[in-house]
Amino acid sequence: MEKRAAILDAAQDLFTDQGFEHTSMDAVASRAGVSKLTVYSHFGDKATLFREAVRARCQAMVPEQLYGMQDGDTLREALLRIARHHAKLMSSPETIGVWRAITSDCASGGPRLGQMLWEEGPMRSRQLMTTLLQERVDHGELVIDDVDRAAGQFLTLLKGDLHFRRLLGCVDDRCPQFREEMDANAEAAVDMFLRAYEPR
Repeated sequence: MEKRAAILDAAQDLFTDQGFEHTSMDAVASRAGVSKLTVYSHFGDKATLFREAVRARCQAMVPEQLYGMQDGDTLREALLRIARHHAKLMSSPETIGVWRAITSDCASGGPRLGQMLWEEGPMRSRQLMTTLLQERVDHGELVIDDVDRAAGQFLTLLKGDLHFRRLLGCVDDRCPQFREEMDANAEAAVDMFLRAYEPR
């Protein structure tokens, strides 16, 4: 298990920095301090290693418990916690590095890696968000006809144009003004969402 964890850590770093095509199994083995045979025995091929690396990174960065109601939470407080976490995550150097690497690899016309990232990252977040919203609908706190669509709307509101600007290198996430804008956008997204879906 220690070797598997070391391989995943190495793969996450290398795929983020170099992209899929430019990351070799030799480089992963060297970074992890294991043999290439050990890497193949654990993961079989580079595509499987990539999926497992993305899955591990996404689960670490967006834990499932983030989407649960905590003791004493109001719905707005729970949504704000999710919103602030996602706002920070979507503009982090690590996340931006992954998206840039995937975009570069997708330019070759193969959707496989992008599909993997979508399934393990944004789609998983949307599913977790859908579960939370459905629970709140069942408790009478929200009125939503299409809960899955509303989950997608909420996560999209959190991005605004901030993620795109970071992706294009227009802003630095260390800039205090950008951080303030992220927080303000997160709060505005929650307020807009609740205005749309709270019972009238």
